[in-house]
Amino acid sequence: MAHNTVLGLDIGSDSIKAVVAEPTKDKIKLIYGITRPSAGIRKGVVVSIDDAVKAIGDVLQEIKSFYHPAIKNIFLNINGTNIKTQLSKGIVAVARANSEIGQDDIARAIQASAAISLGPNRMILHTITKEFTVDGISDIKDPLGMVGSRLEVTSFIVDAFTPSVKNLKKCVEISSGSIGGIVFDPLAAARAVLSKNQKELGVVMIDIGFGTTSVVVYEEEKPIYAISYPIGAGNITNDIAVALKIPVAIAEKIKIAYGYAVSKDVPSRDTIDLRKVDINMTGSPSRRFVAEVIESRLEEILEFVDNDLKSAGLSGKLPAGAVLVGGGSKLPGVTDLVKDRLKITAMVGLPNAVDFEIRDQSLLECVESPEYATVLGLILLNSDEGNLKMRPSGKNKLMRIFKNILP
Repeated sequence: MAHNTVLGLDIGSDSIKAVVAEPTKDKIKLIYGITRPSAGIRKGVVVSIDDAVKAIGDVLQEIKSFYHPAIKNIFLNINGTNIKTQLSKGIVAVARANSEIGQDDIARAIQASAAISLGPNRMILHTITKEFTVDGISDIKDPLGMVGSRLEVTSFIVDAFTPSVKNLKKCVEISSGSIGGIVFDPLAAARAVLSKNQKELGVVMIDIGFGTTSVVVYEEEKPIYAISYPIGAGNITNDIAVALKIPVAIAEKIKIAYGYAVSKDVPSRDTIDLRKVDINMTGSPSRRFVAEVIESRLEEILEFVDNDLKSAGLSGKLPAGAVLVGGGSKLPGVTDLVKDRLKITAMVGLPNAVDFEIRDQSLLECVESPEYATVLGLILLNSDEGNLKMRPSGKNKLMRIFKNILP
């Protein structure tokens, strides 16, 4: 197997998605993909090392038996409400006597922007350049070779709780995997589904996962805001289970088979024959009632999103609208609810199939489902690595963290 084989590993609260790929000259060849149950992870954070290692180990063992080199180059996601973002500025004087800006000046400015005060036990995951300013002239994408006396950079900083990063890393390494990079979940998903034009115009991507919902906002091709909320599609399932007084497993089946995001669009007389879901169940609950339960929880998620957009002055002002990914985005009617609550256009985002070479038709599901946005985004970021400025994070030189993610 080629030395550049990569394994994208999306470790979620409910499932682990793994895709083996090999970058070629023009595209990325998808080789193998599996989805297995997760364990030991809750709302993006490791809560049981033993359970997480068992779940991750089962996945890596299956990958290892067919594509051993892939487990030596793993790009994985990290998520959770402990991850924070902010914009930070760095200013330096141009060093050359002729005032020509060199690569060393750019590096010093970016380093200065990352010199922020972090709380205890926190580390920087990403430093993403937003724009440069030369002698007061802003909106400069690349100042290399320009003439000026003062160089300023605005960077998008992502930092995380250090133990959370180390615990996730430890689980993978105990399972015999080697990490090539760790990426904040919504940045990976955005890489797979958002176009350059969407990022330029202004767009919010909403990843409705099982345990968390992650959001990232782009303007002028760069991320300007990102956050994760401790609520997701799993909460919807739990709500249905409580409302109907049924097991969670049955509630999940009802959500998938009969769920709808806008209750008023469901005929009031429609019922659900529980015997068709599980032969041991009885009763015929109203399908509209189930939709009301789903709608209520989705509205709570969208209220979080809208409040943050309002705080940033972006509510209703993103021309490219909202792009939805994750398992929760597959609920019928969810885009209509988003349009109504956020007052912007909405669509379900799918990975760009043009980026991939697919020889095994069983892998078509990966590029035809919003659930695979994160894992395919991780693979795409690996292929971008030649364009990424990678360097060790802090004193830990064994684990590389993306410092700059290009659009």
